[in-house]
Amino acid sequence: MEDRIKRNGEIGKMTHPKTNWQLWWKQMRPHTLTASFTPVLIGTALALPFGDIHVPLFLAMLLAALIIQAATNLFNEYYDYKRGLDTEESVGIGGATVHYGIHPKVILSLAIAFFAAAVPLGVYICLNSSWWVAVIGTCCMAVGYLYTGGPYPIAYTPLGELTSGTLMGIGLILIAFYIQTGTVTTASVLISVPVAILIGCIMLSNNIRDREGDQAHGRRTLAILLGHDRAVTLLAGMFTMSYLWVVGLVATGTVSPWLLLVLLSAPKAVKASKLFVGKTTPMQMMPAMKETAQTNTLFGMLMAAGLICAYFL
Repeated sequence: MEDRIKRNGEIGKMTHPKTNWQLWWKQMRPHTLTASFTPVLIGTALALPFGDIHVPLFLAMLLAALIIQAATNLFNEYYDYKRGLDTEESVGIGGATVHYGIHPKVILSLAIAFFAAAVPLGVYICLNSSWWVAVIGTCCMAVGYLYTGGPYPIAYTPLGELTSGTLMGIGLILIAFYIQTGTVTTASVLISVPVAILIGCIMLSNNIRDREGDQAHGRRTLAILLGHDRAVTLLAGMFTMSYLWVVGLVATGTVSPWLLLVLLSAPKAVKASKLFVGKTTPMQMMPAMKETAQTNTLFGMLMAAGLICAYFL
């Protein structure tokens, strides 16, 4: 393995020159971090009618969510390499080991350090809200590790989309809302559902791209079970459901019409779905994945903006 790492490092240095900070920033997979940022922002915006926002608590929650997701991405990097999923030909990964020759133990140590850094933030949050948050936070960290780690990784099953969407969409929004208000409302749960669906879309798009390679290494993801065409149809259906859900909430008077701002992100969802059609290689599907992640980001930011407008206007 040492020779392989050294060889890959030499290849990476020749084809992908980067400064140290660029290299490590790439390992955080920054395009995915909005899946943590936007739920925390939405949950906090939801709390506006309940009183003043505790800004330090919001910042602590935001930083903890980002750190835990970054750690999860690093665990993913480590275990995908250890299990042989990441190679010199792999597309769309951080590639610290296979492209840049960084020893996998360094990646693992950094992931653990990130988890450790999240602990004092969690303690601060609990001191200012409830110690039940510690239980939920611990579960989040455990799932972050078990997503690709452990003997039975979640990412190897058809439950990856459901797990990530529920945890990062519904879970983060409700925690961010709870630590500001001390309660969870029906509206906060309902508003979190379309965000959870779109985060699941990010995972599904990733699994569509990697379907053939994942299948060759024993994974049984939803994309593998459905096949390319039906998985893309499911992705389009999930996009549609997320928008219809918001429209339904507005139509029933559950939320303000300001939340219809999310419809401005619909063209990106349409584009993401179309870009997957007829594509056969991971490289061809990278633009579709990018559009899917951007749909989640734009949808989340517009939803937060709608909540803020509903309060102030």
